[in-house]
Amino acid sequence: MRTAMVLLGKDLRLEMRTLETVPAMVLLALVTFVIFHFGLDRDAIDGQLAAGVLTVSLLFSAMLGINRLFVSEREQGGFDAFLLAPVDRSAMLVAKSAAMFAFLVVLEVIALPAFALLLLGPPLGPALPGMILILLLVNLGLSVIGTLVSAIAVHTRARDLIGPIIGLPLLIPALIATARAAGPLLSVHGASSPSGRWLLILALYDLVFALLAYAVFDFLLED
Repeated sequence: MRTAMVLLGKDLRLEMRTLETVPAMVLLALVTFVIFHFGLDRDAIDGQLAAGVLTVSLLFSAMLGINRLFVSEREQGGFDAFLLAPVDRSAMLVAKSAAMFAFLVVLEVIALPAFALLLLGPPLGPALPGMILILLLVNLGLSVIGTLVSAIAVHTRARDLIGPIIGLPLLIPALIATARAAGPLLSVHGASSPSGRWLLILALYDLVFALLAYAVFDFLLED
């Protein structure tokens, strides 16, 4: 864990100095909300439509961050230095997943109020606790899958294309569960809490892919 914390601190300091990833993710989410606002030609949306728009917008922004997750290691020789160090290879998986999770949290702190202002019809306040729980679970899945996919794509010439091509099919179950869980919360007379079934699906998805990523990550770094 000490190695993972050192790597995480390096990634967070690098982002705070350069501001290359999170601002771009936030800007893309806001632009997507504006496009949906005018494209749907509706003053406000709610229910399953609102959940779908929010999920798709966050997905687009997340893919932007995923594509840049290992760029610094690739361009500055970080992979070689890490492989030569006598440390557990899974530390990089933990560090990169935690960094991506932090990026997504910052994104959603800004994007969720903007979504409520630009598109959402019902007030966000009653749905906020349930939405936070849903977003935390989907963030975990996005972070783990994103790290795994980015580690594969960064070694290719067309990494900006390979990342979405590999990542989007893997993320479909999590995205469906997120939209289904959030839909009732964003309805006009919404539920007070998300469906336990969809939360369970998200939790199982996170667990399965976290174990899968842990099992194969060493081989990805070596290759």
